[in-house]
Amino acid sequence: MGEGPRYIGVAERRARLGLRHRLAGAARAAHPVEVADSLVALHGTDPATVYLAVGARLAEPAKTVAETERALYEDRALVRMHGMRHTVFVFPAGLTAVVHASTGLAVAARERATLVKHMAAAGAPDAAWLAEVEQSALAALARRGQATAAELAEDEPRLRERFVYGVGKSYEGMHTVSTRLLRVLGVEGKVVRGRPLGSWTSSQFRWAVAPEHPELDVAGAQAELLRRWLAACGPATEADLKWWTGWRVTEVRRALAAIGAQAVSLDDGTGYVAEGDADPVPEPTEPWAALLPALDPTAMGWQRREWYLAPELWPSLFDRSGNVGPTVWWNGRVVGGWAQRGDGEVVWRLLEDLGGGERRAAEAAIAAEAERLRGWVGAARVTPRFRTPLERELVG
Repeated sequence: MGEGPRYIGVAERRARLGLRHRLAGAARAAHPVEVADSLVALHGTDPATVYLAVGARLAEPAKTVAETERALYEDRALVRMHGMRHTVFVFPAGLTAVVHASTGLAVAARERATLVKHMAAAGAPDAAWLAEVEQSALAALARRGQATAAELAEDEPRLRERFVYGVGKSYEGMHTVSTRLLRVLGVEGKVVRGRPLGSWTSSQFRWAVAPEHPELDVAGAQAELLRRWLAACGPATEADLKWWTGWRVTEVRRALAAIGAQAVSLDDGTGYVAEGDADPVPEPTEPWAALLPALDPTAMGWQRREWYLAPELWPSLFDRSGNVGPTVWWNGRVVGGWAQRGDGEVVWRLLEDLGGGERRAAEAAIAAEAERLRGWVGAARVTPRFRTPLERELVG
């Protein structure tokens, strides 16, 4: 009988995480684009998360804000756009066409149909009117370069049209056409979020016309996205892959076959790695600690998280919708949480009993990371958009 799939245990999975996610000391990156390339996507729903996720992984974190802003708004090497599961992410520019074809097209079709349906239910103008307003708004945005929704409405007043969105639903509310239309255009890959109105922690953005990218075959784009993600996050189960991408099981399986993914044995069942990536991975050369922000792509990377996050810690570290808060890591697993107080102090708490010498080593390394974080954040104050019980308690 031939040998079965190679077993990859928890220790090796944590080693892969530390090295490939640029968290172990020697693996830290030189530039924000390297961080995004290594992780495939940075969660962008909360603007500060992007910077905090980058800063945790740079060898010289003092460069975080300036270099990330340059990559986002000047070089356009990073692009903030809708992606998997209709979530806002920051991607390397070279990946935008892949993301758009592999996940954006299907979501965009649903979003536009929903908008037209809800406008009709509210007695608002029809799809033809909406298409006319859209073309006018895109032309105005192209002329301006970047603009807020309010600025675009100066050029195209019909964007101010108001209607009741979601009539009869729990989320019913009064919306302007600009609010819903710009959201749809973002998912369709026609516009992207530009420079914020305030500092790097601001959630008020300008809009810009999306950069040109080729139209790719959907199946081919799905295969490429899955290959990239497995290289960063493998091994992962089929359930992990379905959850992260938002695809149907049939699409996940088709992409796995297309890239020649290799099956491996995990504690929670069969997992997959990219072709040629099943060989053992060495441990990082030095112990490492990290303070990762709310919604960090490492903490949110897998559906099954027991191998790096003990279930008993979840009530303290997640909100009611399943969004993870700021986490403290030690050698590939979550051991606590952290927060920033109003005076700028970075405070943290261990939730796991590490015991003895390991606890002392962990505490010293975590304290150094907290000081490192406070140093580059400076006068900025960061409050997660989705607050968790431990974060609220630490702030006091």
